[in-house]
Amino acid sequence: MIRDFLTALGDLFRPGTRSVLALGMALALALLAAIYALFVVLIGWLVPDTITLPWIGAITWVDDLMSWASVGLMLLLSFFLMVPVASAFTGLFLDRVADSVEARHYPGLPPARNVPLAEALRDSLGFLGVIIAVNALALVGYLLVGPAAPLLFWAVNGYLLGREYFQMVALRRMDRTAARAFYKAHRLRVWGAGVLMALPLSLPVINLIVPVLGAATFTHLFHRVKAGA
Repeated sequence: MIRDFLTALGDLFRPGTRSVLALGMALALALLAAIYALFVVLIGWLVPDTITLPWIGAITWVDDLMSWASVGLMLLLSFFLMVPVASAFTGLFLDRVADSVEARHYPGLPPARNVPLAEALRDSLGFLGVIIAVNALALVGYLLVGPAAPLLFWAVNGYLLGREYFQMVALRRMDRTAARAFYKAHRLRVWGAGVLMALPLSLPVINLIVPVLGAATFTHLFHRVKAGA
């Protein structure tokens, strides 16, 4: 898994992947910025410009304070938001990244199976719903375990991301039934690789490369496992 991860890191900066990486980072930043802008607008609507308190008088800086505080809050929320962001972009990047990785490291492979757009969108949206629902439920667990919350976050999202990335890569080379069986046979190894993807999701800026890094890492993992290595 570590070797797959490190090889994928090197692949990120090769000509066939650099443009996808730049696009992925730009889209992730744009989505997070849009969420932040919406959050600030909601604060402006909900918090009055002036609050009058007994013995103190009018306070006019509450909305400014809330707007600045929202920056720190959004940095905290991005810890959780980057998981659905990464999963939402998986389908966009997977084929282009996997094609580039396979052309360089696994020459001679037959053409990949053409996954219909409707099927890919259905899978991506279905997984996005699952990952949002699971993380919403896991919020209770995060509060209960206190300082160990990052460990639970990595374990839960490592499982979800690993399963999704691995099966999407597998579907390029085998039918759905075979892909599911292949995943089940190697799910512990896939979970470990998923945790490697979940770790950088908690690091600001670094988490922007995870969608592309994950696609490359699981392409290597799939071919290595398929070869019996």
